[in-house]
Amino acid sequence: MARNILVTGGAGYIGSHACKALAQSGYVPVTLDNLVYGHREAVKWGPFVEGDLADSELVRRTLEEYDIEAVMHFAAYAYVGESMREPGKYFENNVSNALKLLDAMAATGVRHFVFSSTCATYGMPQELPISEANPQVPVNPYGESKLFVERALKWYELAHGIWSVALRYFNAAGADPEGEIGEDHEPETHLIPLTIQAALGQAPELQIFGTDYDTVDGSAVRDYIHVTDLAAAHVCALEHLIAGNESTAVNLGTGEGYSVRQVIDTVERVTGRAVPMREAPRRAGDPPALVADPSQANALLGWRPQHSDLDTIVATAYQWHARHELGTDMDAVA
Repeated sequence: MARNILVTGGAGYIGSHACKALAQSGYVPVTLDNLVYGHREAVKWGPFVEGDLADSELVRRTLEEYDIEAVMHFAAYAYVGESMREPGKYFENNVSNALKLLDAMAATGVRHFVFSSTCATYGMPQELPISEANPQVPVNPYGESKLFVERALKWYELAHGIWSVALRYFNAAGADPEGEIGEDHEPETHLIPLTIQAALGQAPELQIFGTDYDTVDGSAVRDYIHVTDLAAAHVCALEHLIAGNESTAVNLGTGEGYSVRQVIDTVERVTGRAVPMREAPRRAGDPPALVADPSQANALLGWRPQHSDLDTIVATAYQWHARHELGTDMDAVA
């Protein structure tokens, strides 16, 4: 009997990789996506339902018609700067629509929920590496919207028996090692694809925002986690819940940070291409360093990243962008 998992936002970057991981583990991912930021061609491993979480009747009907066993929820807006300008947009989509999804689950008897959360719920960390004990004090509406849902999950468990795992990502990066899917955002705001696009001449020179941080070289430090490892963590979280374990929230990172300049050096070394760049002032609200303590995910979920060394992240991302953006093969861009 098929074990169907609803993947909201399954046509997006991380959601599509999770769909592939689910299919490889014997599940059937059922993607629900409105294609505002997702891509229809990224839905390769199961049925596709085009629609919005605001359509409660559609969500409920999908849960029933596909006999959904559990939900993985990726459908959220995730641009920090935009959230500062348009907080209402973020609370409506990331909070209100998530609650509608949880209500539909309660009404149809679906009791397992894997939530795509973020390290942005921590705000400015008090210490590094960041453990789950770090106070959650978001500094932008995006992080606040994710924290609201995390807090709501406790009450949905108490009222409706919906068990959950919240996965607090650090910096998702890289692309499917087999080249089937990758990162395709519009606009693109993530450092690694912007660096690669600058190297390929597909984007303007890279800006280094802040060069006077108290870090190894003055540029900001982040913990990069390969998207394939993130996808595997979602399957681990799902199986944690199906096995009858308690709800939890864990960090997903490697425990190692890389500076902006270290990322640039790695892109230049791996690709053999120079990265045009210029220094720019710090951006308001950017912490000097964000590095995870992933030990709780290791202990509770049995998860350990397998593809998240920086060379592998950059190499898979480069292969994806070179093929996807230029529509050619690697020999032509080497």
